[in-house]
Amino acid sequence: MRKKKALPILENIEITDFAAEGKSIARVDDMVIFIPYGAPGDIADVKIDKKKRNYAEGHIHEMKSPSGMRVKPVCEHFGVCGGCKWQHIPYSKQIEFKQQQVCDALTRIAKIELPEISPIKGANDIWCYRNKLEYTFSNKSWLTYEQMRSGEEFPNRNAAGFHIPGAFDKVLDIKKCHLQDDISNRIRLFIKDYALEKGYSFYDLREQHGLMRTIMVRVVSTGEIMLVVVFGEDNRSAIDDVMAAVKSSFPEITSLLYVVNLKANDTIGDQNIITYSGRDYIEEEMEGLRFRIGAKSFYQTNSLQAYELYKVVRDFAELKGNELVYDLYTGTGTIANFVARNCKQVIGIEYVPEAIDDAKINSEVNGIGNTLFYAGDMKDVLNDNFVAEHGVPNVMIVDPPRAGMHEDVVKVILNASPKRIVYVSCNPATQARDLSMLDAKYRAVKVQPVDMFPHTHHVENVVALELR
Repeated sequence: MRKKKALPILENIEITDFAAEGKSIARVDDMVIFIPYGAPGDIADVKIDKKKRNYAEGHIHEMKSPSGMRVKPVCEHFGVCGGCKWQHIPYSKQIEFKQQQVCDALTRIAKIELPEISPIKGANDIWCYRNKLEYTFSNKSWLTYEQMRSGEEFPNRNAAGFHIPGAFDKVLDIKKCHLQDDISNRIRLFIKDYALEKGYSFYDLREQHGLMRTIMVRVVSTGEIMLVVVFGEDNRSAIDDVMAAVKSSFPEITSLLYVVNLKANDTIGDQNIITYSGRDYIEEEMEGLRFRIGAKSFYQTNSLQAYELYKVVRDFAELKGNELVYDLYTGTGTIANFVARNCKQVIGIEYVPEAIDDAKINSEVNGIGNTLFYAGDMKDVLNDNFVAEHGVPNVMIVDPPRAGMHEDVVKVILNASPKRIVYVSCNPATQARDLSMLDAKYRAVKVQPVDMFPHTHHVENVVALELR
């Protein structure tokens, strides 16, 4: 076979801007280069890793002159973990870039008439803001370049941490994560050390065997804590031993659960969740409402910013008390229950049956009697017959996944023609595509970005639409 031509190192390249996925941009002649962990103003030698006709991907080989914008990252794992790619950027600049990201998506993709976009709602707490983290155990930890170059032997490769981006079988051993309350670190390190002490096997991600597989930690603003320990082998004595040790060492855990997962993937949505001690759920609180969160439940990962997001949704809906509201992609009914007291009735639709069960319970425990919930694929449930049976909504709230709305769903919305739509999105690009389709009957009247995930490029955006 012919040897591939070695890709070059480009010297003294200036990084000028940010791009999608948190990468930065440099331009050389007519070529755009995408570079992770860069900052506008950096001058660096850039090693090209992949080259296409109009663009290339590379990494900083040697920093020649760092940008004056840079700050020192807080986390020792920055640059390897991949979870917080903007730690080297001041938070004030992060939200500026996110605001621009929303503006660019709506103007370049939607190409519709827009109102003035409101300033992004930044987070007050930029560390320890996540209420949920998942860690993976592996018997072959990822070795950093520094470790490999050291020449040192690493006979014990057992790790408990995060997957390296783009590599299902590579896990970086995490000493401290700054995204969740420190109880999360203490629980993870305790379980790791205890398993090592007792000689319990860590999961082999390629061969798919080993006792210690994953854990999920949830910590909510009420102080309640959920821990789900996932085992890769049905070894009852070892499982009981680990769970008893965790319960004894962390009495503050209010929901201690475990799963025996013997299948190939890590998802637990189809698995039996066993309650070892405490309740099988925790409760989050918002404006006096209690929201039950089970092991399989979806709940916005940043509780404080979720409250800010939902207030924007309620404000944009302009409810007077007599409206019929459809809440599409309702999840566990958080938004539906949050706005229920401000309208006549809310009808929520969601694909996941367990989430709909949670939504109904959340209405029940809060004494909310004006909600109805339906489970099923949105494009199958929400059709013209459904609207004819339940009534034409005055307001539709839509909060789809990152892929946005199916074209059939958009058609039903256009046929139903609610007076107002509030569109919540975690992906401004797909939101912009959908707004372009809705533009046939609707005009955008308000736009409000909300930052849910400091130190990442992710941003939520809410758009209010009025029937023309």
